[in-house]
Amino acid sequence: MSSPAGTRPAESRAEPPERPPAEPGSPLRSIAGSQPGGTAGRLRRAFTDGTTRPMAWRTAQIDAMTRMLVEREQDFLDALAADLGKPAVEGWLTDLAQVTAELGHLRRHLKAWAAPESVPVPARVRPGRARVVAEPLGAVLVIAPWNYPVQLLLLPMAYAIAAGNAVCGKPSEVAPRVSETLARWVPRYLDTTAVTLVEGDAAVGAELLTERWDHIFYTGGGRVGRIVMEAAARQLTPVTLELGGKSPAIVTGDANLEVAARRIAWGKFMNAGQTCVAPDYVLVDRRVEAHFLELIVASIEGFYGSDPRASADYGRIVNERHLERLVGLLDSLTTSRVVTGGESDRPTRYLAPTVLAGTTWDEAVMGDEIFGPILPVLAVDDVSEAIAVVNAHDKPLSLYVFSEDDAVVERVITNTSSGGVCTNGTLLHLAVPDLPFGGVGPSGTGAYHGKAGFETFSHRKAVLVRSTRFDPPAMYPPYGRMKQWLMRRVM
Repeated sequence: MSSPAGTRPAESRAEPPERPPAEPGSPLRSIAGSQPGGTAGRLRRAFTDGTTRPMAWRTAQIDAMTRMLVEREQDFLDALAADLGKPAVEGWLTDLAQVTAELGHLRRHLKAWAAPESVPVPARVRPGRARVVAEPLGAVLVIAPWNYPVQLLLLPMAYAIAAGNAVCGKPSEVAPRVSETLARWVPRYLDTTAVTLVEGDAAVGAELLTERWDHIFYTGGGRVGRIVMEAAARQLTPVTLELGGKSPAIVTGDANLEVAARRIAWGKFMNAGQTCVAPDYVLVDRRVEAHFLELIVASIEGFYGSDPRASADYGRIVNERHLERLVGLLDSLTTSRVVTGGESDRPTRYLAPTVLAGTTWDEAVMGDEIFGPILPVLAVDDVSEAIAVVNAHDKPLSLYVFSEDDAVVERVITNTSSGGVCTNGTLLHLAVPDLPFGGVGPSGTGAYHGKAGFETFSHRKAVLVRSTRFDPPAMYPPYGRMKQWLMRRVM
């Protein structure tokens, strides 16, 4: 039985020989090796040669990526545990199952999304037929973060491939085991003539940004996002920036507090809070604040026990530098009180699930996205004040509202701006593949997932096909009174 295009026969999927280490002083390790014209030039040649355009090639790559995640599941789970202390169930759920589920959705709908879209033709340009054609962009660069290092590299790459592009993925060096695992298996499953990975540090990322790409997709923080956009502007390269920000959770006085506390705790402390759409802080009606705090403390204990460091279901901070940053936020508290948590252990990169009360916007913890297991709870008088607080700050990537009153929920949705909204829940709007995921303003530009992901990596090309059978003379000069009269009738 022949193998699908772009994949290797089963016997060649054995673990490859160890790659030699990078040369001293050189941060670059590319599994493709150096090529004239750089990585972008090599991939663009593959694109120009027509490698990536056939639908059979695209679907074969998506199938191969799915197979890789299933067949090499334990390798990826081990790497996620080594880099992030990620529990196996959590790693499987967020970095593997989420991707395979969305790849399945992509596979089922790809031909429909790629099909030309007919549009009506006005009388003034008839006879003719008009359509919109989804055209691939060319050579695409995907730069991934470390917090969900498998999902946030492979999903954008999959959408780029599905749209017919050649693609380079840059895994995060902050998750080195995952980067090495991806670099080991991606070339064993995908077509290396048009799909490649480049490993390395920030200097490698900067080097890649000097090349001419047809699209750059970056997921990470706003500071580096500005660098990416500035570099892309020099080449007039379009970008998608998936950033972050302080995503609020609003808990109204009529909310189901037990469910709200449980779902906010789940969304916040998954991956030890290192999630771009995690609830960054809570705005709770002050009439129910005390009860809400009791319930969220109970939820944390219910999830992770009385000592979360002993829990098999609680992760770790990615490295010492990020742990020091988070401990520094706790050490700088002035008005806040620690309701639960606060303990840390540097050798194991542990920071307890921590809830704060009495927090004000003057605290350092409220200055930027926390990106860790610290949850400030701020009391507000009512939903009007909560809306005003949200609108006084940068537009967040996600917004969560907990209320049993549909009118209140719609009021929050209508009167705030955010990348996405989930009501009476957290995070799960990302699990709906047909909902576009992306930010607005400082939380990002552009979106993906579902058809939005396909369109992000496509150009919607306008095509008008006209006939020569009828060529009305009224179109051409000289324009006498009769021709002008006819034009005004048909325009």
